[in-house]
Formats: sequence, structure tokens, C-alpha cells
Amino acid sequence: MRRIALSGHVVDYRLVRTRRRTIGMEIDLDGLTVRSPRWVTIAEIELALRERDKWVVRTLEAWRGRRRDMLPRVWTTGAPIHYQGRELALAVFPARKPLVRADLFDLAVLHPQAPDEANVASAVAHWLREEALRLCLPSAAAFAAALDLPAPPVRLSNARTEWGSCNHRGEIRLHWRLAQLPPDLAEYVVAHEVAHLVELNHSPRFWAVVERLLPGHAAPRRALDEWTALLAA
Repeated sequence: MRRIALSGHVVDYRLVRTRRRTIGMEIDLDGLTVRSPRWVTIAEIELALRERDKWVVRTLEAWRGRRRDMLPRVWTTGAPIHYQGRELALAVFPARKPLVRADLFDLAVLHPQAPDEANVASAVAHWLREEALRLCLPSAAAFAAALDLPAPPVRLSNARTEWGSCNHRGEIRLHWRLAQLPPDLAEYVVAHEVAHLVELNHSPRFWAVVERLLPGHAAPRRALDEWTALLAA
């Protein structure tokens, strides 16, 4: 990890030497990554960074401002938690059997070990995983049927950089935190991965399939960026 001063800010960046011919810059949840040919000097790399200093600082600040508060910092009554895009409040109660349920305002957590925070957190995480499958499996099957395909096998993912994936065997993985997204954004993720069943790329043909499955997909695709930081929470 290297460090440089840009527009009055100290910025850390990761330098990756590659076979590419030009200097490339990428900003995501992990911060700034610079990819550069092996023959380019550090002085030349930092000159390129200073030439784009306003973009670098502005984009880093935008990423830091994205949603990271989707799970509580404490697992006690009153703590906020998101479910299907809505902010609910935890309501924790001791009970003989564990149970999690959501209403318009609260996410009630009943647990024999309540109010122990570790047990409450574990119960909610398990429930969110079940909800992700309950909410997404019908959409995956419906989108596949629209393409005259059988329902694909779907498993849950805990990836830190992507909402979903599809491999060459036609297996789809969806992040369990999709249960926390607004339904239209979760639906877009599912449509995106199902479209990969016929186009395992991001070519114009692929985006045409996504649009066929979910007309107007560009809006939820853009909106999804505001929730991406949740993956690294």
C-alpha cells in the first residue's frame, strides 16, 4: 500500500504491476487501486494521480458515503436494521423457542438466550438467509421460464464484492443480503444473473436479455450502487 497527498487529502492506494500499456485507476469498496505497466516509474504514476486528483478524491468520498449501516452496531431493542429496503427497529424478547418476524415497524427477535447479542445476531442472520431464498427463488424460476429455461439451481453467497454470480454450469449464487434491499433492486440482481444463463458475458446481447426480462432495468442498476457498501459490512 502506498500513500499520496491529493487536493489536501492523504490517499492510500494499492499499486498492481501488470502487462497493460497504460496506467489505470479503479475505486471500489477496497479504495483506490492503480494498475500500471512494470516500466512506469512511481513518479510518473503519482503525476497521473495528481492530474486526476479531483476525480479520485470525489469518488473516494462518494464510496465512503454509501450505505454501510444495514446491520445494527448493537443487537439490542431499538437498534435499526434494514429489511426489503425499509428501516425497522429491533425488538428483542426472551422466549422458549427462537423466532424472527417482521412487521411494518419492527423486526421482532424472540430467543431463549435473549438479550445475548451474539445469539440475537445469529438468529437474524439465519432468518435473513431464509428470506433471501424465499424472496428470490420464485423470481429466478420466473425469469428462467421467460427464456424457456428450467429453474436454475440457486445457492446463497457471502461474497464481499458482488451481489450475485453465474458460472458456466448454469449455477447461480445470490448474496443473502438481497433480503435487505428494496424489492426492485433484488429483482434486478436476479434478472441479471438469470440473463447470464444465455449470455455469460456483459456484451450488448447480454444487456438486451436483461432488458427483455426486466424492462427499464437501467434505473435499479444505477440505484444498486448506493447499497453496494453493504457487501463489505
